[in-house]
Amino acid sequence: MKYAKTASIALLATLALAPLTAFADSGFFIGGSVGSATLTEDFDGLGVDADSDSFRLTAGWQFNDYFALEGGYHSFGKFEESLDVGGNPVDIRLKADGFTLGATGSLPLGSSFSLFGRAGAFFWDGDAEINNVSQARPEDTNIYLGGGATVAVTERLRLVGDWTRYQLEDTESDVISLGFTYRF
Repeated sequence: MKYAKTASIALLATLALAPLTAFADSGFFIGGSVGSATLTEDFDGLGVDADSDSFRLTAGWQFNDYFALEGGYHSFGKFEESLDVGGNPVDIRLKADGFTLGATGSLPLGSSFSLFGRAGAFFWDGDAEINNVSQARPEDTNIYLGGGATVAVTERLRLVGDWTRYQLEDTESDVISLGFTYRF
């Protein structure tokens, strides 16, 4: 949870400094992305190392060229692993999804390219199954951290490529995705 405290302090400092910056590029935006999520976890003594298709939908407010607040929905899809335990097949299925609320700091490197970092809270729930029998239904609020780059396609449409690490209780999932944002 030391990351949560650090992320909270960074978020509060950014919020406090946001009004001091120029309002050059502000407004409402929406976005979406698809990608690949990875999960490596020891689940009930069984090692799970799986990938899954994931997607994210976002909406937020760009205050200026450097700062935005956003909320969204993220689905990890299903992490599936089939193992042989003592000659018996064991099918493991893990899934999680939830809502995000966070801040994004951007560094414009010209008129059409920028780098960004993001952090926030992930309010999620999940389901863990072994041989199609639910074993656990965890839910929690954890942090997420990430970064990436954007390229302007038009004045309002931007292509986004990013990496985000989501904390899920005692494990982590890394997501690499490609998507867009549209500014109104």
